[in-house]
Amino acid sequence: MDNLTVFTEFLLMDVTASPELQVLQGVLFLVIYLGALTGNLVTVTVIMTDTRLHSPMYFLIGNVSLLDLGSISVVVPKAVMNSLIGSKTISLPECAAQIFLYSSFGAAEFALLVVMCYDRYVAICHPLHYGLIITPSLCSQATAGSWASGLVYSAVHTGSLFRFPFTKTNVIQQYFCDIPQILRISSSDVQFSEFIVIAISICLILLCFSFMFMSYVNIFLNMLKMHSVEGRNKALSTCTPQLAILMLFVISGTIAVLGPIAKKPSLRNLLTAMFYSMVPPFVNPIIYCLRNSEINAALGRMFNRYSQFTVNGFF
Repeated sequence: MDNLTVFTEFLLMDVTASPELQVLQGVLFLVIYLGALTGNLVTVTVIMTDTRLHSPMYFLIGNVSLLDLGSISVVVPKAVMNSLIGSKTISLPECAAQIFLYSSFGAAEFALLVVMCYDRYVAICHPLHYGLIITPSLCSQATAGSWASGLVYSAVHTGSLFRFPFTKTNVIQQYFCDIPQILRISSSDVQFSEFIVIAISICLILLCFSFMFMSYVNIFLNMLKMHSVEGRNKALSTCTPQLAILMLFVISGTIAVLGPIAKKPSLRNLLTAMFYSMVPPFVNPIIYCLRNSEINAALGRMFNRYSQFTVNGFF
């Protein structure tokens, strides 16, 4: 292959050799996407329509659901379409857009998880001052800052990755464009600049993790001191979903960044990519519905209103 070739499109991973298995893969991706779409839209809807959930914590949860919806929508529809029509290509602008949007949603979600951790720390460790510290304006500013930080981080990453033409190969061993695979086919100059960006990012992430770790330690120590069983259960029901989602986010992110970079198609590579790109957006609404009693109650009220409307409408 000529070293001066400038690629305008990439060839994506093809794990399934037969067209039938490709269609099956596309249907599987579609089912997961529709499940994530439904779960996150229901979460956002119930938070917006139920006045009892109009609080900073649920405002943040609603934004996390929107970010989950965005991150999976960036990746899966294109993969489903490619599987169903038998295509294996993605254009250079589409690839850059996937990386920009996916990393933007991921970085913004991590920033929101830090804000949510602080929100629970104040609510449980300093309940008398919660209304004075966590004001609606502060919550809106923190949310806007999270979205903005995701955009800035993603712009730096995407600009660094795509500032030079690709001349090594145009084959990506993945069903979507992700940073490790793009780094694999990038020049040494791009890899060095990305190494600096990633090193700075890791330092900031470790700082955030230290803050969240100390916050959750104080949260659980305060919960152990609570004399009221009802108060302890309520605090636990609002903290454990966030902690579970944080752990899922961390595990999937670690696999995505530190996992081995595939150099040839494999089922293991496909399943690993599915875990960190599809599982968190799909599972997060389930975690909230199973573990958060207030969202459970709000869902019950919403379904009761819908059933009464249906009965009155027909009879």
